[in-house]
Amino acid sequence: MNETATADGGAPRRRGGRPAEGQPVIDRAFALLGSFDGDHRAQTLAELAQRSGIPRSSALRLARSLMKVGALERLGDGRFVVGLRLLETASLAPRGHGLRSVAMPFMEDLFHVTRQHVLLAVRDQGEALLVERLSARDASPVRYRVGGRLPLASTGVGLVLLAFAPPAVQEQAIAAYAPEHGDDDIRTPADLRRVLAEVRRGDHAVGHQNRPWQVSTVAAPVRDGGEVVAALSVVAPGTGSPNPGYGPAVRATARAISRRLVEDGGRTMRIEATDGHR
Repeated sequence: MNETATADGGAPRRRGGRPAEGQPVIDRAFALLGSFDGDHRAQTLAELAQRSGIPRSSALRLARSLMKVGALERLGDGRFVVGLRLLETASLAPRGHGLRSVAMPFMEDLFHVTRQHVLLAVRDQGEALLVERLSARDASPVRYRVGGRLPLASTGVGLVLLAFAPPAVQEQAIAAYAPEHGDDDIRTPADLRRVLAEVRRGDHAVGHQNRPWQVSTVAAPVRDGGEVVAALSVVAPGTGSPNPGYGPAVRATARAISRRLVEDGGRTMRIEATDGHR
């Protein structure tokens, strides 16, 4: 499983594409904001235009408008960065901050037991979105970042989220699957279908991969009223199966978070599915 392939690695993930004639301003604004990622936290105007696919003159007008409302800021050297207004707004997202606030005490306990990477992720259409990460200073190297995106079919949290996703989402992922980044257990679409069935039967995912680093992982679903709303995992160095104690610890922690979500009356405010979010 590729627990090290994230939005911070590989080719830039282009979210925008050249806007069609007459495209709404809101779409172009989000294309501009979507050009930022872990490798492009500060961009010149030329980079904004190139990565968003928006003509330079339009990109400048949009950037100035976004600066006025605090969605973008400008450094002393003229480069643009994401503004604090977006952080303020994003902190209100129930599937991000709301879920994180419930899960954090339990994640901290799991972190102190394992002293490895502890990840919490939700599914956003065809990808996993990292909501929180706790890492020991001497844990195995990874390139995750909170807010970064991970592939569903080749990460522990991703496989859990995919295994409990709607059938149409699963079939799309299976049909499009191609092995990458040294996946050790899943080489074909048939392998992926088999593994997803195993995840559903066992209510957890276990795997390992050798490139670019040797790591193993165990992940389990987090539920809100019976519905899988997130996935929790531990990522540790080594080949083969992870430490046998990690599996019970991850599953117990995921169940504890699930119980607290129910007790808190649905703090994640489950999203009605219109485009594959659930």
